[in-house]
Amino acid sequence: MSSVTTVIPYIVTKDAKAAIAFYTAAFGATEEFRMTDPSDGRIGHAELKFGGSIVMLADEYPDFGALSPDTIGGSPVTLHLLTEAVDDDLARAVDAGATVLRAATDQSFGERNAMVLDPFGHRWMLSQTIEKLNPDEMQRRWDEEPGS
Repeated sequence: MSSVTTVIPYIVTKDAKAAIAFYTAAFGATEEFRMTDPSDGRIGHAELKFGGSIVMLADEYPDFGALSPDTIGGSPVTLHLLTEAVDDDLARAVDAGATVLRAATDQSFGERNAMVLDPFGHRWMLSQTIEKLNPDEMQRRWDEEPGS
């Protein structure tokens, strides 16, 4: 039996100070705390609160294998951000410097979502529940979509 109780994303950026400012402006995150490397001023660890969730982040530390998406050519990971107003939050993210990868669209599985790329190479899916569906209904609708 597992003793794991929580999964917390830990992301790495080339400029953690700028990333914290972006996530605060774009997504309404609040900084819980940061620890600054006394040798060079890099952020060695910071924690941001997004609603009830925590995301940890740090500057690059290549000697520890902590590399940003910019350094390694992108990231296969998408962070899923639940929101109550996708269109408003998408506009705020774009105003803060995000690039729209997918415009806000209603989905057959009961969500309205959009996807952005932040200035630090991380993808974020903004998602708003617009209809409560059970998994069987989600699958039925997907099966009925053109091209399925």
